[in-house]
Amino acid sequence: MCELARLERVDLRTVWSHEERDFTSWLAESENLSDLGEVLGTDLVLRQTEASVGKFELDILAEEEGTGRAVVIENQLEATDHAHLGQLVTYASGFDASMIVWIVREIREEYREAIEWLNERTDERTGFFLVRIELWRIGESPPAAKFDVVVRPNEWAKAVKKGTTSGGELSSTQVKQLDFWTRFKAWVAETNPKVRLQTPRPQHWYDVSIGTSDAHITLTVNTRDNCIAAELYIPDNKPLFFGLQTRDREIAERLGAEPEWIEATKATRIKVSKPVSDVFSEEEQEEYFRWLMGQLVVLKEVFPPLMKQVPRSTPESDPTSEE
Repeated sequence: MCELARLERVDLRTVWSHEERDFTSWLAESENLSDLGEVLGTDLVLRQTEASVGKFELDILAEEEGTGRAVVIENQLEATDHAHLGQLVTYASGFDASMIVWIVREIREEYREAIEWLNERTDERTGFFLVRIELWRIGESPPAAKFDVVVRPNEWAKAVKKGTTSGGELSSTQVKQLDFWTRFKAWVAETNPKVRLQTPRPQHWYDVSIGTSDAHITLTVNTRDNCIAAELYIPDNKPLFFGLQTRDREIAERLGAEPEWIEATKATRIKVSKPVSDVFSEEEQEEYFRWLMGQLVVLKEVFPPLMKQVPRSTPESDPTSEE
């Protein structure tokens, strides 16, 4: 019989003796911030450490990649307390944060309840996360950090709450859209854990960052035409669109489908669609999820490298440009 090693818990202070100098510096490194983002379900980019709000200094100010939404991260290598809870709310207000993350060694019950209460009382644009940090090792191995999200916002409840407090309930279609994307996100988390998706919304589209402000991927469910789709969405960069169009044959070959090249006044799209009988069919839902995920993977593989290579058309070569 194979003999298994034992996991051993390591005291945080043996690795990070000083909260600001040691732990915050460690967490601010891109690899470690990425690990935190993975358990939170998003991609984080560092803005600043020790960011000032009045007389207080936030440990880490980050942003959500693709949206630019502010994320405040407060570290506490001790048990939760009143002072840090108050500072957390101050930082959230000072930076107009969408995600508020409190990382602690030990969570007392009254503070867990306080964070849950804040999530219940705030809208869907704001989420509080209570995260336990632990260190573990096997035998004489170096210790490894483990983030455990103890409290997170209930995304579905917040979206429904928004509909009922802003002039009326969500429509039946919006409820189905929210359910579809919530299930899709959960399915992706289980089948493709390295892919991190944003908070679902009651709408027909779902945006996914590709690490640039020039474009992003958008997944859609269209109840009018009964189709699902995946596209490269370019909000305001016609030269990029026309530059990619010069490689249309290569793009079609690499996508394995003939995409639609859609041009509007400002935004442009390169879209692949799949007709379906019913976009909200529960029986076919996993098939739809697989197709959307497959297209997401292909689009992320094809377009970011091409966007760096394609020639950018001059304004004169843009048929929509004005004289």
